[in-house]
Amino acid sequence: MVMPASPDYDVIIIGGGPAGASTATLLAEYGHRVLILEREKFPRYHVGESLIPFTFGPLERLGLVPMMKASHFQKKYSVTFVQPDGNRSQPFYFHSRYDVDTVAQTWQVLRSEFDEMLLRHASGKGAEVREECTVTALLRDADDTVTGVQVKNADGSTESLTARLTIDATGKEAFTSNRLGWRLPDPKLNKVAVWTYYEGAVRQSGQDEGTTTIAAIPEKGWFWHIPQHDDRISIGLVAEGKYLSRDGVRDPKAMMDREIENNPWMREHLATGRQVGEYWLTSEYSRHSKHGAAPGLLLVGDAFAFLDPVFSSGVMLALKSGVLAADAVHEALEADDLSPHRFTAYAAAIRTSVENMRKLVYAFYDPNFSFKDLIMRFPEAAPAVTDCLSGDLGRDYTALWAQISEFVDLPQDLPYGAPLLEPVAV
Repeated sequence: MVMPASPDYDVIIIGGGPAGASTATLLAEYGHRVLILEREKFPRYHVGESLIPFTFGPLERLGLVPMMKASHFQKKYSVTFVQPDGNRSQPFYFHSRYDVDTVAQTWQVLRSEFDEMLLRHASGKGAEVREECTVTALLRDADDTVTGVQVKNADGSTESLTARLTIDATGKEAFTSNRLGWRLPDPKLNKVAVWTYYEGAVRQSGQDEGTTTIAAIPEKGWFWHIPQHDDRISIGLVAEGKYLSRDGVRDPKAMMDREIENNPWMREHLATGRQVGEYWLTSEYSRHSKHGAAPGLLLVGDAFAFLDPVFSSGVMLALKSGVLAADAVHEALEADDLSPHRFTAYAAAIRTSVENMRKLVYAFYDPNFSFKDLIMRFPEAAPAVTDCLSGDLGRDYTALWAQISEFVDLPQDLPYGAPLLEPVAV
């Protein structure tokens, strides 16, 4: 790998969301020269507002737990499920399995505020942050090793910035995997999501105020109901596009209104509220990158892989990948060896986490499966299900997959994520 004699930075990170900011925080703490290039001006809107219990570990490593505890984010102690007929389960309280002072309490966040907190924290640790900067291309040497980026600044000027390693943390945009032809859809998880916000709607009280509710709809779709601070509730709907657009419906508001009316629990809890803001819609909700690294390049967070959000794993996986990537990059920088093979263990760890959650998501959408039936037949499976749903995704769940396979066919692990060892034209 031929690098500039004196690159501008040790690491350039494209994107200042949770994955990019967490990677930058730790690399800056290690003493490396880090630049975050963020296209937007923070705070900026983003969906994905519910944290799961095992987000605590990365937050603790990043030094953010005191800030989170002092914040006005809605505390979350449980999750509950609602059937299409409106029948609601008892909340599952995380403290029934986890330490009440750590993992058992998490948060519902407003991502504009949460993401800005992460980005400013990275800056406070020593990372340089440039906002309203658009990366237009990757720089590469004669061997096609990535050596930095071409940037368009807020004032319209352009410049080339070099680094020993470039990290793609661009989220759904998937800057590099789109340009390299690495971005691949999940074979079956091709849902459509519609979401908006309500104020003044019914809220629970006490420790149940922040409960995440997952409300099922026909055809194995579902609502999310996420109470936030300042009397706001995030309401989302995920299902097959052909189901949501049945009878020729194309308007996101009409899709949402129809499904709310058809679900007694959602209808009752939103009846006193008022919808605020716009309706959002997105498709291709699950996707994977064929490779997680190449010479001079590393992928983190949603740029590496993103799953259907039914179990709210996105932020946890983004922060976890940022922490693991930072440690791997630090070791590589210290060894003066940034060869892609050094990131094999990092990529494998993230793919293991993705595949574990992916299997549960597949089971959830299969009409022949329910967690209730699983636990009735295999009571000993309950702790493993809880741990996986809570984000303890690095474990071996072979026994659980065998039990679930008694009900449904689970997907094979996708052969994605391994580093590309040779340079590739971009």
